[in-house]
Amino acid sequence: MKVKRKLFGLWTGELTAALLFAALWIGYLNGFSHLTFYLTTFSSVYAFIILEFILLQGSLYWFMKWRRVSQKEDSHLPSSYIQLFLLFKKMNKILLTLGLGVLIYHYVQLGVKGLAFFLGLYAFAWIEYINYYVIRLSYQSPSEIKEFFEQKGFKRSILAREIDKNQRV
Repeated sequence: MKVKRKLFGLWTGELTAALLFAALWIGYLNGFSHLTFYLTTFSSVYAFIILEFILLQGSLYWFMKWRRVSQKEDSHLPSSYIQLFLLFKKMNKILLTLGLGVLIYHYVQLGVKGLAFFLGLYAFAWIEYINYYVIRLSYQSPSEIKEFFEQKGFKRSILAREIDKNQRV
């Protein structure tokens, strides 16, 4: 029951974040005309779309795990689902790498105006990617924080371990 509740919180939390960020983006566009430049540059929209894409992947991942546990199955995802996340991982790498070109494009076209906003979104997207596909970066509860210090550093993310295990089979 505790695992099911935790997984439910993870998938709904990621989905809520993605939806809330989109709603705020639209709200700021409609309510704060002085922010229009920052919210409508190609580079900012590009970074925001990558961030949203990765957050939605996280929500989907935790939803799939929650659904399996809810159906009284183990939480490990079948190979076909892991293949989907491998595809997402490749797509993320391409999109994040292209972001370096977007950074150069932004600087050439606009100079430093709006660059910090783009870099903030772009860094957030990278952090989410790393958190899901490389190492676990988020520790929220006191017991998780205690576990982090006891393990003396970061450990592979759950999705990264599932992908590795699936590729070895």
